[in-house]
Amino acid sequence: MSDYSFAFTLLFCAALVAGLLTKFYLASRQIRHVARHRNSVPDAFASTISLEAHQKAADYTITKARFGLLEMAFGAAVLLCWTLLGGIDALNQAINHSGLAAYGSLVPQLALLAAFGAISGALDLPFTLYSTFRIEERFGFNKMTFRLWLADMVKGVLVGAVIGLPIVALILWLMGSAGRLWWLWAWGAWMGFNLLVLVLYPTVIAPLFNKFKPLEDETLKSRVTALMQRCGFAAKGLFVMDGSKRSAHANAYFTGFGAAKRVVFYDTLLKQLNPGEVDAVLAHELGHFKHKHIIKRIVSMFAMSLAGFALLGWLSSQVWFYTGLGVRPNMLGANDALALLLFMLVVPLFSFFVSPVFAQFSRKHEFEADAYAVAQTDGKDLQSALLKLYKDNASTLTPDPVFVQFYYSHPPASERLARMNHPTAESIAP
Repeated sequence: MSDYSFAFTLLFCAALVAGLLTKFYLASRQIRHVARHRNSVPDAFASTISLEAHQKAADYTITKARFGLLEMAFGAAVLLCWTLLGGIDALNQAINHSGLAAYGSLVPQLALLAAFGAISGALDLPFTLYSTFRIEERFGFNKMTFRLWLADMVKGVLVGAVIGLPIVALILWLMGSAGRLWWLWAWGAWMGFNLLVLVLYPTVIAPLFNKFKPLEDETLKSRVTALMQRCGFAAKGLFVMDGSKRSAHANAYFTGFGAAKRVVFYDTLLKQLNPGEVDAVLAHELGHFKHKHIIKRIVSMFAMSLAGFALLGWLSSQVWFYTGLGVRPNMLGANDALALLLFMLVVPLFSFFVSPVFAQFSRKHEFEADAYAVAQTDGKDLQSALLKLYKDNASTLTPDPVFVQFYYSHPPASERLARMNHPTAESIAP
């Protein structure tokens, strides 16, 4: 092993251990903080949230956090098995000796990625099953039968294969055929693919998993249409999704891109909120468009992915990148799939430490969207809607502040309500 390989192995191990210890520390803080405040509803919510609902949210949060600790430990062990303990190297060698190379250099590379995905999915299955049919079931959220869950999984695999394999094949082809700047061409292909998915998702992909019906409540439709016109927003339609067949959690969202945008309400949301509250939730989503948050996130994704592809372009030509992770690069064949696979495994170890920065920006955007909703609708409707959603989704009202800063993409309920009651100049700026 060269000095560079050894140094990279040490860096990889250091990032893995540091990340794991940080995650365990944060999760432990969250568990202790929520448990400490389990038996008393915060004063700001005492008149609207019952002690029973507060305790349910605390128990749900603690249960998921403890289960998350197990997932993290297992995930770290699996990562070590794939890398330094030789899992990917063994899988790669097995495919190289399978005779697939006779069909061209692209086939064994796609087989490597497909085999890795299949094995990783199989390893994750017990956790997915337990989370869905034990944790979500215990707290009254899961509405899926095992048959529906299995059907969703099969559909997901097929859709992933139909959509994912062609773009992966294109990127691998570019890595081997487009010269030193292949990463720039691959980045362009990846961005085009993501934009295409944004357009196709509402009308082609999502209906494979859920039923979407036009909003039939004429009174609500008139209110929502008037709000959208007042905000200068146009969409292809208003739809209700049968989210209740899978979960009791409620939500509403915009989907699509450009002229394909549509508004989707979970049927669970419409059952829980009154028309004024639905207006307020929709106005919050409109606030994201008004402040161009969606465009900003897409631009950020473009910039980060460009940096990622450029880094991959450099690392893929470094022998120490492979050997430092326990993999012998192919001497006579292509290493593009190996590079892509190792890169996807390693990058999250390092990007984890900058995730609080992106979480902070996301929380700032949520405050701005809240302020816009308060300006366009009755602020009390937004407050009551948020409280209902926090209650019905069993979201804890007492998260650990450090955990929030690191992970939360949405501000805690206490901060959101306080900001609504005392808006800052920054939050109401157009």
